[in-house]
Amino acid sequence: MTTKDRTAIVTGASYGIGQATAIALAQDGYDLAITDLSTETLLKTKSMIEAIGRKVIVLSLDIREQHQIDFALSEVQKKLGPLHVLVNNAGLPSLRKKAIEISREEWQSIVDVNLTGTFFMTTSFGKTLIKENLTGCVVHIGSTHGMVGFEGASAYGITKAGLSHLAKMLAVEWAPFQIRVNVVAPGSTYTESRAPSFNDPIRKEQLLSRIPMHRFGRPEEVAHAVKYLASPEAAYITGQTLLLDGGLTAA
Repeated sequence: MTTKDRTAIVTGASYGIGQATAIALAQDGYDLAITDLSTETLLKTKSMIEAIGRKVIVLSLDIREQHQIDFALSEVQKKLGPLHVLVNNAGLPSLRKKAIEISREEWQSIVDVNLTGTFFMTTSFGKTLIKENLTGCVVHIGSTHGMVGFEGASAYGITKAGLSHLAKMLAVEWAPFQIRVNVVAPGSTYTESRAPSFNDPIRKEQLLSRIPMHRFGRPEEVAHAVKYLASPEAAYITGQTLLLDGGLTAA
C-alpha cells in the first residue's frame, strides 16, 4: 500500500510542528484529519493542505474527553475512510517552574493532556484498527526533556518520558496486529509559540550553548522524521524514540 491510499490524523495541527507535520504528510500523499481545541485555528493548515490537492477535514478535539475522541475517530472514518496513521502532537507546554513550586492542580492539568489524553487517543485509535483488521502506526511527539534532566521542566519532562515508554509497551502489545508505535523527540525547535523566548539574546545563547550544532531545529525537520516513521520504509521500526536535537543529548 502506498501513502496515497492512506489517511493520517494529526492532533494539535494549528501551527508549529503539528502544522508542518500535516503539510509533510499531505505532500507525501496522505489525506488528513487535523484537530485542535478550536477549528478556527486550523483554517490556515486546512488551506495549505487543500492547495497540495489532498482531502482534509478539521475537527475540534479535546483529548481529555473520551466522547470527543470517539466522535473524532468516527468522523474521520465516515469522511476519509479507513484509519492508518496517528500523530499525537497535542499537548501542554512546560510550566517553567521548579518541582517544589508546582501545585497538584498544575501537575494534574499537564498529565491529563500530555500523558492521559495521549494514552486514550492512542488506545482508541489502536482499538479501531484492530477491530477493522487494519495495519497502521502511531507517532508521538516527545521531547529531549523526556530523555535528560532540565531545571524547571519536571512535570513536562516526566509526561514526555512517559510517551517513550508508552511507545515501548504498545509496540510489544500491538506487534501481532502489525501496528507500530514510535516517538520523535525534538530538542529546541523554533516555532511561533517559542519565538519570544528564542529571540531573547540571553535566553537564546543559554539554549544554543548546550547544542553542539549551535542552532535551533525547524518544524519541517521534525515533520520529515515523523513522515519517515509513518512510511512503509520504516515498517520494521517500532517502540523507538528518534531524537532530533542537534547533538544535545550526545553531549
